[in-house]
Amino acid sequence: MQRKVRIGIVGIGSFSRLHIKGALDAVNAELVALADPDETRLHQHDEKFKVAHLDHYTDYNEMLARDDIEAVIVASNDQAHKELTVAALRAGKHVLCEKPMALTMEDCIAMIEAEKETGKKLMVGQVTRYDGVCSKAVQMIKDGVIGDIYYVESEYAHDYSKIPGTNQWRMDPARHGIIGGGCHAVDLLRSIAGNPIELSAYSNNKCLTDWPVYDCSVAIFKFPNNVIGKVMSSIGCKRSATRQTSVYGTKGTLVFTRSNIDLFTEHFSDTLDIKDQFKVRIPIPVQKNDHNVLGEITDFCEAIIEDKPVPCPGKDGAITAYTCMAIVEASQTGKPVTLNYDFAK
Repeated sequence: MQRKVRIGIVGIGSFSRLHIKGALDAVNAELVALADPDETRLHQHDEKFKVAHLDHYTDYNEMLARDDIEAVIVASNDQAHKELTVAALRAGKHVLCEKPMALTMEDCIAMIEAEKETGKKLMVGQVTRYDGVCSKAVQMIKDGVIGDIYYVESEYAHDYSKIPGTNQWRMDPARHGIIGGGCHAVDLLRSIAGNPIELSAYSNNKCLTDWPVYDCSVAIFKFPNNVIGKVMSSIGCKRSATRQTSVYGTKGTLVFTRSNIDLFTEHFSDTLDIKDQFKVRIPIPVQKNDHNVLGEITDFCEAIIEDKPVPCPGKDGAITAYTCMAIVEASQTGKPVTLNYDFAK
């Protein structure tokens, strides 16, 4: 019989619907409790997901005090990630914390230290790693389909103007768009090209002019192996949400979005002249699985059951957050930033 990890979720906002559904659908998880200080918000998904019978808590400490809960998913606003994660770890729970890990390096380090002190597992939910399109594209790159990569670029564009969040938490001066949303693109490029060595960045604030954050950022990276990269993040764009990535290699190019992958390659047919081959897109069959929280929760629970490392531990999530914070720093100072990962040793 499949062992199941008994889970509680803290932070029942709009995005938590994905965590609730994921925990209900995962074969190795059992959702037993929900916690949120807002009584109305706490029950907002009860009818849709038929979870009214679960235990509900307005004080998350009461949920953490339960011995029969083995793990906690932190799906709160970003500002509360450190407090909730550290409390859960110290209560003896394993934790899956939503991205971004935190908004300051002090908070990230405190979470890593609590992970070390307690011996419990901390996983950061960089869900793009579970996206069907991204996973397929990254594997193709690792398999050498496009040869040695020399340039990578990705973007995150999503209009936040109508979704400032409960109590306007997305408008926090510490939560620039590159940290809260652009971290998807930064984390994806890390998966492809490794940890950046140096970056320069420019930012502005022309769309969400009443928000105290940069709403557009562009960063240029120097990656290992002399790979160049770029990330653009816009949270005030006037278009539908998009994530597009292009990876250029010595034998071909991959261009992928949230729904498809196109391959341009040096050789795919013996009947076409080389000059014609680059004019033809080769669509790669792929199962679209955007925001695959189910896969994320399944792997988290598997790591607990089998006592093995989680796919994105605290140090890994902190590197992505740190890189995003370095982009903000470079934008503010106008100077390049050399990245130092000593905190992750």
